[in-house]
Amino acid sequence: MFDARSLVLPVLGAPMAGGPSTPELVAAVNSAGGVGFLAAGYRSAAQVADQIAQVRALSTGPFGVNLFVMAEEPVDMASVGVYGATLAVEAERLGVELGPPLWDDDGVTDKLEVVFDLRPEMVSFTFGTPGPYVLHRLAGLGISTAVTVTSVDEAQLAVAHGADVLVVQGPEAGGHRGTFRVADEPSSLPLTELVPTVVSLGSVPVVAAGGIMTASRASELLRKGAVAVQVGTALLDTDEAGTAVTHRAALHDPLIDGTLVTRAFTGRPARSLVNRFAREHPDAPAAYPHIHHLTAPLRAAAMRVGDASTAHLWAGTGYRNLQPGPARDVVLTIGSAA
Repeated sequence: MFDARSLVLPVLGAPMAGGPSTPELVAAVNSAGGVGFLAAGYRSAAQVADQIAQVRALSTGPFGVNLFVMAEEPVDMASVGVYGATLAVEAERLGVELGPPLWDDDGVTDKLEVVFDLRPEMVSFTFGTPGPYVLHRLAGLGISTAVTVTSVDEAQLAVAHGADVLVVQGPEAGGHRGTFRVADEPSSLPLTELVPTVVSLGSVPVVAAGGIMTASRASELLRKGAVAVQVGTALLDTDEAGTAVTHRAALHDPLIDGTLVTRAFTGRPARSLVNRFAREHPDAPAAYPHIHHLTAPLRAAAMRVGDASTAHLWAGTGYRNLQPGPARDVVLTIGSAA
């Protein structure tokens, strides 16, 4: 079984669903001595199987696959309907229809069958922890497991279910917060405080994630007890990432004033670059993936036409330290802290 403590370079490439994570990016992270992750979120089981095959054709290094854990929660559908009505003018402007605000589990059962069969070295989970049966079955197949956590309570539950590794995500992280409950307000405890708190539980190895862009930041978190760091935003503008052109340009736009955490785009708290859409919809309901599906056509159209005022532009707090170029170079630079 793969051991996160035995990494050549203590850097994991974060799974970034929706396009940025590609087989080429995974292979590039591997080539630096780290571990790259495919993002299975929003992909079909067949697409995940195909991407696993692509990674194996490009790299002999260990890699991981990330899956969503989706638990259905009570949702105020009347509020979702009201929110949808406020977006009608946006959809008309971009020439699209809003999507149906439905719940689904992202096809996780079929995707689990893929990883059971194809056996990547590591499988990680976001938005919750699977039950003990799933984690124990993966362990029995020689697959290491990791669960993204944002609090001590989540960490304790993941360990109780059998997780081998905890990916401790701080509020500095770009994209969705990994809270187990959609309606929960994410903790504001800085990563530098959250990591040693979880490490002190003494249960399993801890990987630090959230806003890590430099070797000095990585070094600080390794000194706090993390065995590795996970980087996502740092890879968004690399050659191998599948990041949309609109997103890449916005990351370097001097007129964009920082980041914020918002439910406006998907109904789940996520850190994005500040733009008009996020500012105008501060009270989006807590409803995921309902709002995700509702706004998906709108967001896709905005990306296609270069409308950065409407598109979701995930980014961590350290995004101004972005270094374009080969992902291998970025990973080696951050990992030089070890």
